[in-house]
Amino acid sequence: MKKLILVFLSWTLLASAPPVLEARLTPKRSVLENGMVLLTSEERALPMITLNLLIKAGSRYDPQGREGLANLAARLLTYGTRSRTALQISEELDFIGAGLSTGCSEDLATVSLTLLKKDLDAGLNLLADVLTASVFPPEEIDRQKKSVIASIRARDEEPGAIAQTKFLEALFPGSPYGRPVEGTEGAVERMERAELVEFHGRFYRPNRAILAVVGDVSHQEITERLAKVFQSWDRGGAAEEPVPSASPGPANSIRIQKNLTQANIIIGHEGVPRSHPDYYAIQVMDYILGGGGFSSRLMDSVRNERGLAYSVYSMFDAGKYVGTFQVTMQTKNESADEAIRIAIEEIRRIREQRVGEEELQAAKDYLIGSFPLRFDTNRRLAGFFAQVEFFELGLDYPDRYPEMIRKVSREDVLSAAKRYLQPEKLIVVVVANQEKTGIKK
Repeated sequence: MKKLILVFLSWTLLASAPPVLEARLTPKRSVLENGMVLLTSEERALPMITLNLLIKAGSRYDPQGREGLANLAARLLTYGTRSRTALQISEELDFIGAGLSTGCSEDLATVSLTLLKKDLDAGLNLLADVLTASVFPPEEIDRQKKSVIASIRARDEEPGAIAQTKFLEALFPGSPYGRPVEGTEGAVERMERAELVEFHGRFYRPNRAILAVVGDVSHQEITERLAKVFQSWDRGGAAEEPVPSASPGPANSIRIQKNLTQANIIIGHEGVPRSHPDYYAIQVMDYILGGGGFSSRLMDSVRNERGLAYSVYSMFDAGKYVGTFQVTMQTKNESADEAIRIAIEEIRRIREQRVGEEELQAAKDYLIGSFPLRFDTNRRLAGFFAQVEFFELGLDYPDRYPEMIRKVSREDVLSAAKRYLQPEKLIVVVVANQEKTGIKK
């Protein structure tokens, strides 16, 4: 019932204010002299501005034996520059009431800034400082290394994180996409300041960056201000690079012993990259299989009919260069074997029989109807624009998306299931009290 209400509200939003929605989802785009791609959308309702910056400086660029270097570099951006200490940066942000955060994924480092329009100059100066003049103070490096190592140790004790780590290691052996972004405890401990400085100088360059700006500022105004604050930020080498290799590993069954009452299970294999032409048919198919929450087949079979798990879902996670397919669930140790069997049966079933018309229509209605609800804040909108640029989807992507979903047929879903669900290649990871699972090795 809640999902029906959400779909109705989504369509009401689309029907009642299409010009406003179209304006919000059609940014202006330009490339600055230093090579940075700039995307903007004016939102004058509030005197606020959000900036979302993506830089090709993710963990896939980590040197061998220094896994986690990109993550540590991103964390340290706000902990000291040539003109500001970590404390001064924090105090300046507090004084203007701004929020500045950094992050790191496999492909990208991210920097996000939200502030009032009246503080735009101060905020941009601070942003430019942390991007171009970070000095990585030794005392801050030690502090952040300890924090990362504590996070790694906590991750290595969390059953769901263990399952995910082991799954990716088996799926992409020897690839940056098969290892945690945070790296390993040993690698982080060995990192030195000179390595951070070299990594920053090499990869934090404007021609490797995408900046999306949403809020109370025009494209021309923000362009002029960015040109001023980033005038000394020089281009690096060519931003185009070879596509990273990530050959998928073979089918596997991995058992991790933990004294748990619940088994944590991941079943999956290689997926598709975001640019794949069948991406939209795959999304509809996956929604029906397990991505649709309480309306999905996996939820019906595993939870509703048999009560084996509180939560079970599937996901095709499509990245720039690689993708994964996963079914994730938790169940009692004693029912792990049965839950895995039923999940695989559902994977086989959707490959063998066309989905029903009602299933198909419900999936498409939800995917189309919920699309504009992804942009309920300027922060989300800025993130969306930056991702659209990174994945090279085109500025008209928001206009094309509904039609791409709408034209998916039952035959398209069946074809996608047959081609991209591969039971013979499944990697099954079970973190559990293995004696109680009854799973044969």
